[in-house]
Amino acid sequence: MATKIRLARGGSKKRPYYRIVIADIRSPRDGRFIEKVGTYNPMLPKDSEDRVQLNVERIQYWLDTGAKPTDRVHRFLDAAGLLKREPRNNPKKAELGAKAKERLEAKRMAEEEAAAAAAEEAAAE
Repeated sequence: MATKIRLARGGSKKRPYYRIVIADIRSPRDGRFIEKVGTYNPMLPKDSEDRVQLNVERIQYWLDTGAKPTDRVHRFLDAAGLLKREPRNNPKKAELGAKAKERLEAKRMAEEEAAAAAAEEAAAE
């Protein structure tokens, strides 16, 4: 059975609270799980010790049996020192889309034409 270490959402509307659970990969996000191994409360400040609570021994056991953490849980485990997470690098993330490039080019051309017209007008006087 393939297992994942993932978040299961709880709490009310606009007040999220997550359980960190071991679940079969085929079960739904908030559905059946095998074991609860921690909690995550994003409403608490980032420096609060109660924001992320982990049962380190059980998580290590499940990692040894082949459970794969999701990206968010992997971040928690990296912060706790259980796993090493390599930072991702996406150099194209900040690149503009095609439409935005067209708009920027049109704006630049309009500014150049306005500057040329102003220079031509100044030279005529």
